[in-house]
Amino acid sequence: MKTLLTLLAACATSAVLAQTPALSLERLTADPPLAGRLPRQAEISPGGQWVSFLRPSAADSEVLELWAQPSSGGEPRKLVSAADLLGGAAQKLSEAEKMALERQRISQRGITGYQWCGADDSALLFPLSGDLYLVRLTAGGPQAQRLTSTPDAPKQDPRCAPDGKTLAYVQGGELMVLPLQAGAQPRPLFGARMDRQVSWGLAEFIAGEELGRHRGYWWSPDGRQLLALRVDESKVGLKTRAQIFADRTEMTEQRYPAAGEANASVSAFVIGVATAEALPLPLPAGAEYIARAGWFKDGTPWLQWFNRDQTRLTLTEFKSASHDITVETDAAWVEVHDDLMETPRGLLWSSEASGRRQLLLIDRATGQRTPLTQQAEAVAHAICVGERGVVFAAAGDRGKSRELYLQPLPGGKALTLPGTAEHQWRDAKADGSCSRLLITRSAWGQPPRLELRSLGRDGVIALAGDAPDPALAAFSNTPQPLDLVAADGKTPLNAFFFPAKRPGGKHPAIVLAYGGPGSATVNWGWGRDMPLIAYWQQRGYGVLMVDGRGMENRDRDFTRAHYRSFGKHEIADLFAAVRQLPSVVNSVDATRIGFFGWSYGGFLGARSMLDADTPFAAAVAVAPVTDWTLYDTAYTERYLGMPDGGKAATYASANLPARASLLSRPLLLVHGTADDNVLFEHTLRLVEALQTAGKTFDLQIYPGKAHGIAGRAARLHLYRTMDAFFERHLKPAP
Repeated sequence: MKTLLTLLAACATSAVLAQTPALSLERLTADPPLAGRLPRQAEISPGGQWVSFLRPSAADSEVLELWAQPSSGGEPRKLVSAADLLGGAAQKLSEAEKMALERQRISQRGITGYQWCGADDSALLFPLSGDLYLVRLTAGGPQAQRLTSTPDAPKQDPRCAPDGKTLAYVQGGELMVLPLQAGAQPRPLFGARMDRQVSWGLAEFIAGEELGRHRGYWWSPDGRQLLALRVDESKVGLKTRAQIFADRTEMTEQRYPAAGEANASVSAFVIGVATAEALPLPLPAGAEYIARAGWFKDGTPWLQWFNRDQTRLTLTEFKSASHDITVETDAAWVEVHDDLMETPRGLLWSSEASGRRQLLLIDRATGQRTPLTQQAEAVAHAICVGERGVVFAAAGDRGKSRELYLQPLPGGKALTLPGTAEHQWRDAKADGSCSRLLITRSAWGQPPRLELRSLGRDGVIALAGDAPDPALAAFSNTPQPLDLVAADGKTPLNAFFFPAKRPGGKHPAIVLAYGGPGSATVNWGWGRDMPLIAYWQQRGYGVLMVDGRGMENRDRDFTRAHYRSFGKHEIADLFAAVRQLPSVVNSVDATRIGFFGWSYGGFLGARSMLDADTPFAAAVAVAPVTDWTLYDTAYTERYLGMPDGGKAATYASANLPARASLLSRPLLLVHGTADDNVLFEHTLRLVEALQTAGKTFDLQIYPGKAHGIAGRAARLHLYRTMDAFFERHLKPAP
């Protein structure tokens, strides 16, 4: 009887599957995307009349156009596209511009960044193919104006003064200003740059890649001065990257500060725009990294700076003399944040000193701290300050969800904002008065969508975005939360499981994990790997997503697991989770579990196979870090300390080439030859070590591709390669 019931259930499942359309890798990477075309870099205009955004072209989702929609409602309208301005000419990007976009994880072409110019909602500024453009919003429609005509001298990071009458930008490492009036010509603030290793107004590599600071100058509130950073890279090691393409090899030199080596020397100045007089802002010799900078409303410049091991973050203001407003310390490291805001009751700030990130108020004169929020889980970040209080985002469901709250400034319990729901992920941007919020809402299987809400008022305005392909719903794969425990036997881990959609017997499984600090993958928001997971389910694999100790959105003790340790706790937790999986999901075959990871997840994947105790049958490691002495200073030293030439125990224990002899199961290594984040040298070192140890493995190289291996053709090939690899090593023999 049991056999008959099992057979009937299998037949019923097969009938359901027969009605479900097949999801192919070609459809996963085709245009238009399954998730629809989503607006990028959405902003509320300074005066609140518009919501602006970048929108993928209807002809090619990898090309971005500039759009806007009235905040009062109405249809979105295209303001300008690259095709409108270039007249069919190919877009040009310098190597410096390509690297800057890579720092911001922007892989598209076209108009890739913009800003509102001034406060009257009448013009937007953007760079394109080496020049600068202004698009004015007139009664007769948008009108584009070309501001410069020297495309061979790329302009970086253009920004208008608050009054919209002047703009500044960086050209060839020089800080330039250009009055926005007829006949005006740009002028360098300091004349021609003599030392090519010194630049003004740009974020150095470390700031953009590891500290989230992508700019190097800031206009004063009155538009008469600039707070600008001077970057001297003369002591930074020069790395030569061979960008190997199919038809050529281009040699690119890059100042890359590897762990233990010299950083760029960064100093700060206040510069008079009219006079070009530069006043240095004094910082102590121990100020290794300038993490944030700006101006208070009263015209006082400020800097946030770290010592080299990032255990101290100091907020300093500069009036007639420098004054340290507050100092944040942590025995492991202090996390960088953007939560400095002025309020009527003091400076808003965030801290993990209590063991959980919360918002507090700081007296600017005395430094006295007053706790503000009392959330049951970690605050993610502050969004804005207005008459009604502070709007912020905070975690829920043990870090798997994110919601929006309003905290009254006198104190008391924070209020959830309208629209709250179970199993979703919400975040927001605000206008200058904190009266309107541009909210991004997503859920698993539901791509992000934008809406405009006014605080204290009913009504929601949905904002532009091309709807997902209707077929997406057919591949819905609701996560099954699992109760897994870390290797310490007590700490709960966040995990989702997606069962195979083929009936009968034991099935293989694929584990997706990142494992590194500063990120988390298991949450109720839209997962960009959702369609890939659905594809694997159709192919007969179960899929497990798991976040080990050290990942974000949890309390401080959880997130500090990587202190002086890479490849220890996260590997132990990963192995523990994988070994628990077959007992929690009894349909999983414990002997046929594979792994897929990228970047730090690539390190995790390769490290998990270079272990005599691995529970994995096969693994794919994309762009893996293999030798942490090759990775950059700020990230690596924050967690591992100084390398002592690689002899330090923290580095030696995480070195993958040294473990090459332990490889005994199939490993696929993947890397782009133009990767300027995790240099191609990482994979080459591991390849050499594996060959020397006599180990066989699979290798897939993508000529000319950077860290993200962007482009539909390359991504399709990568997916096909992984598919074939897992088919060979996880499926039973015929």
